Amino acid sequence: MDSKSTIKGRGAQLNVPNKFFELSHEMRDDFLEFCHKEGEESDKNKTLYLEVFPKTIVNKVESPDIGMAYSMNTYQGCEHGCIYCYARNSHEFWGYSAGLDFERRIMVKKDAPKLLEALLKKKSWQAHPIVMSGNTDCYQPAEKQFEITRQCLEVFLKYKHPVAIITKNALILRDLDVLKELSKDNLIGVNVSITSLSEETRRVLEPRTATIKRRLETVKTLSENGIPVNVMLAPIIPSINSHEILPLAKAASENGALGIAHTIVRLNGAIGEIFADWIHKTMPDRAEKVLHQIESCHGGTLNDSRYGTRMRGEGKIAEQINNLVKLARQKYFKDKVMPKLNTKLHEQFKDGQLKLF
Repeated sequence: MDSKSTIKGRGAQLNVPNKFFELSHEMRDDFLEFCHKEGEESDKNKTLYLEVFPKTIVNKVESPDIGMAYSMNTYQGCEHGCIYCYARNSHEFWGYSAGLDFERRIMVKKDAPKLLEALLKKKSWQAHPIVMSGNTDCYQPAEKQFEITRQCLEVFLKYKHPVAIITKNALILRDLDVLKELSKDNLIGVNVSITSLSEETRRVLEPRTATIKRRLETVKTLSENGIPVNVMLAPIIPSINSHEILPLAKAASENGALGIAHTIVRLNGAIGEIFADWIHKTMPDRAEKVLHQIESCHGGTLNDSRYGTRMRGEGKIAEQINNLVKLARQKYFKDKVMPKLNTKLHEQFKDGQLKLF
């Protein structure tokens, strides 16, 4: 990787045009030359936090091949900067680019706890697990400052409502006290994303995430405290982390995980251009090989929206990956299972306290 030609600490290396806008922003060579001569920075590469005011916070998931019915996101955009992230495309709905803007323009939903509480108090609401981070990580760096995720967990605890979390940040351990209280009534399940055991790979794929060591320690600490953990080997990218499936599964199991899940990378919408630009800059020696292998998993294209095949892929390479995951489950998780979350307590706590009559 040529560090001189890349933007430090970011996954995406450019801002692609927003498909909803007729006009686009371009960084011209003459402007860059001017900045160089004047000793000015052409791009300060700073993260901005922008408060937004949504009317609702919980979304119903309509997709038939995603294992959740409801999700909520305390932040929009994600500073982790994972280059493959499917959520990048959603940033275009907010008027930004799916590229660098996704990592540097973070929308903060401070009203999330209040909106969540209003939903859980509704007579019409029936308890069903709500997944935090269905789109962007609820424990990304912004959470250290705003603590919105923690406040939401306290709401779930108050109303005895089941919640699941997806994260790749060790910051979740800050809230171990609340998680332990939730686990007493089987109201919490955690999914920790671990895509590689190589720090070099992690740094280029997911530049602002917790180290692999910290993530494995997080799995272990949560498990030791009675909090069920599933490890997400997602996404599997041919010739980047596809050779690590068995070692990843072994490490997850040894640290207490009760299961693994996986997807094969797909590069929909603007992500295809962002990923292709990134891999030619960071892994030029294998860029075309990786791109062609991804295409072979999705009918000859980087973009795959077909229900039923988009997550698992098709073709020889996809078959090999899926078979390796099956083998990993048999070898390391044969007698383990993630418990179903408890949906039976919430009705008694609709007003935030136990109903006696």
